[in-house]
Amino acid sequence: MPTVGANRFPVRYKLVGIAASLAALTYLDRVCISVLAPSISKEFHLTQVQMSYVFSAFTLAYAAFEIPTAWWADRIGSRAVVTRIVAWWSAFTILTATAFSYPSLLVLRFLFGIGEAGTWPNAARVFSRWIPARERGIVQGVFFAGAHLSGALTPALVLWMTAFLSWRQIFVACGTIGFFWAAGWYHWFRDEPGDHASVHPDERDMILRERNLSPHESHDRGSFAAVFRHPSSWFLCLMYVANTYGFYFLITWLPTYLADVRHFSKAELALFSGFPLMLSVFADIFGGLTTDWMTTRFGTRFGRCSVGFAGYAIAGVTMVIAAGSDSARTAGVLIGISTAASMFTLAPSWASCIDIGERRAGVLSAAMNTSGNIGGFLSPIVLAYLVRWFSNWAIPLYVLAGLYFVAALCWLLIRPDRPISSLMKPLPPLA
Repeated sequence: MPTVGANRFPVRYKLVGIAASLAALTYLDRVCISVLAPSISKEFHLTQVQMSYVFSAFTLAYAAFEIPTAWWADRIGSRAVVTRIVAWWSAFTILTATAFSYPSLLVLRFLFGIGEAGTWPNAARVFSRWIPARERGIVQGVFFAGAHLSGALTPALVLWMTAFLSWRQIFVACGTIGFFWAAGWYHWFRDEPGDHASVHPDERDMILRERNLSPHESHDRGSFAAVFRHPSSWFLCLMYVANTYGFYFLITWLPTYLADVRHFSKAELALFSGFPLMLSVFADIFGGLTTDWMTTRFGTRFGRCSVGFAGYAIAGVTMVIAAGSDSARTAGVLIGISTAASMFTLAPSWASCIDIGERRAGVLSAAMNTSGNIGGFLSPIVLAYLVRWFSNWAIPLYVLAGLYFVAALCWLLIRPDRPISSLMKPLPPLA
């Protein structure tokens, strides 16, 4: 007699698709403000530096609440926490439309950041429980591909919407989508694959066998502290500063740089503003495939670290060349290649958080993402001041290239083959 459900599409792959749509939604709501920045600045008479603080208000709150939100998910589960996250940030995306002054805009973007904090660590936490170790790289790649595809298309979408909607109406339209997603997530998702009615026993057993988690859940201080005693945690955090610093340049000042410095037309601006993230979609997926293949063939350390090192080394070199290029289009293409190379490292970065963090993958990935968002907070502000002081847009690009080179060196010191359980005493069996 044939096995019941043998021909079913695996439920874990449906989960990955839903998670990728979550990533896409986060970038829709983040990126739209960079395209609307000229209209907002004009209405509130904001300087370039003031607008940089509006961008960074989100990132400051996002960084501050990453670890607490991940810890909360470890306590009550990602089903409830992700529902709260999406509903909160959607509400404050809509409420951004009610801004009436510069201070109110800062407060609203800060509250928006509180709401979105913890999204990515919760995704890592979900994948640690639902995805076998051999598939984590490609799954992380698909997840980030969803985000970057959304980020690539959002500038063109928002520019099109400005033809018939005000900037306030665009925030309302973008924010409304999230409430539908949150309701669907809470209805469908379960924190453990064994609790989901649609998961076939064969798939459930395979996931539990191959997800490489320590068998006993622990929320004590020792398991939390072990995340920060692991030397690789600190190098992961330092490495990730470069990635997020570069990303926030893309979604804040890149459109201004292309328009004011490289003098692109509106059509070229829509194309080249989205090009780095569009190229990153392919880098995300191939980075995931590459790190999974190399991990299987050469072991966890080489499989994760070689991909991370190569990606950042290429990103640094191409950004240096872009900064010094006299050709606007060449610079635009090279910025896209540099960005894609940095995003090639996302799959090994987040897979390493799961490899090292095990059941504390959410907390470790939150720590890494918090550090990254400190870089994201500084990125638009540092750029604004560097341009003001030196009247030279190439200098911020050289700074970014330097951060990429530092990140490459960090990968030489990361040990994803040594999980935090190796630092802890074995837990007694649960009664």
